[in-house]
Amino acid sequence: MAKKQKRVKQKSDSKLFAFLAILLSVAGFIIALIAKKDDKYVMYYAKQSLILFLSGIVVKILSVLLILTIIGVIAVPVLWVMYFVIWVVALINSVSGKQKETPLIGHYANKINI
Repeated sequence: MAKKQKRVKQKSDSKLFAFLAILLSVAGFIIALIAKKDDKYVMYYAKQSLILFLSGIVVKILSVLLILTIIGVIAVPVLWVMYFVIWVVALINSVSGKQKETPLIGHYANKINI
């Protein structure tokens, strides 16, 4: 019985660290890298967190470049809503207990070797 409790605790720890990695963005990635580098589940979501952070920088740069144009008035809010939705999906996936690829960013995160 003790082994089963230990596995359940490890799984809940993995879910917590994966959730924190997504929630705290690049800081969460660093925390996961330091605390749970050997946990494949945590690192899977930590890498997605890193790509999500980088995509947020891209969205911010595009926002600055586009905001003064007619297209930007429509595109900037759409970009931010898309970013927010992807972030929420990643948060939900991180506590699922399964390694689910986050739309649009998961493919790139899988290419990171740490």
